[in-house]
Amino acid sequence: MKILVTGKNGQVVTSLVEAAADMEEIELITVGRPEFDLTDPASVRQTILTAKPEIVISAAAYTAVDRAEDEQNLAYAVNVTGAAAVAEAAAVLRVPIIHLSTDYVFSGTDPYPYLEDDEAEPKTVYGYTKLRGERAVASGNPRHIILRTSWVYSPFGTNFVRTMLRIASERDKIAVVADHWGNPTSALDLANAILLVATHQARHFSGIYHVTGSGETNWSGFAKHIFKVSRAYGGPAADVDEIVSTGYRTRAKRPASSGLSTEKFERTFGWRAPSWQSSVETVVRRIIDRDYPDYPSPHDKREV
Repeated sequence: MKILVTGKNGQVVTSLVEAAADMEEIELITVGRPEFDLTDPASVRQTILTAKPEIVISAAAYTAVDRAEDEQNLAYAVNVTGAAAVAEAAAVLRVPIIHLSTDYVFSGTDPYPYLEDDEAEPKTVYGYTKLRGERAVASGNPRHIILRTSWVYSPFGTNFVRTMLRIASERDKIAVVADHWGNPTSALDLANAILLVATHQARHFSGIYHVTGSGETNWSGFAKHIFKVSRAYGGPAADVDEIVSTGYRTRAKRPASSGLSTEKFERTFGWRAPSWQSSVETVVRRIIDRDYPDYPSPHDKREV
């Protein structure tokens, strides 16, 4: 199976490349700038039609949440117009598309995990463009699956886990928001879920699904577990001061409660992500082994 993935260097794309390397039945092609540019629909169409994939994974996106408030046209061009071009090119080839989206399509004001058909009410430019992108993909290709996810982290790139470990290597105490809740999701797990969908024999290529790590926490709880694991394996760790979000201002408003229900995905594909705690351990151990192998710590490396 030839699978084309939009993007080259992102967390999810890197994780997909790693996961597909162990699957002999998959040929994974990644495409990105300059030859493939989501702000240039002609390059999108040409790249996809030339590659002739059997399925397209639409992973590339504009994800700078705060900057999007000031770069609305660019965010729209990438997340809406670009996503539509990807879906339409796949439709020309009569192949399905798996499109990645986000918890930011919801307002984040409801205390319960969101279902796929709950009302979408984004509060940020990023969330708005991702929602419009979902609709553009659905309109552009009837054979589509939209996967919403949240709080993505991995051993690669820039993300909350790597940022926490870097800051902890520089100071002993970190203030982290404690009143925003969600589902930490390892890109390694997300890649496995995406490839499961791509290769699923039943070929359920229609609709929206939620895929996240299992379980919910807040940002400070997330940070505390990162440091618990890191400390146990000899990596950097810090004490966490819990703060409320009003004391930490950002350009774009974050959803206060953006948990996603994954029951629909589990019923359809028979797959459930590991607990977010165990996935954090996997990622933290890899980061420490690569980036902090000789980090000074009074603790012996041991199982958590």
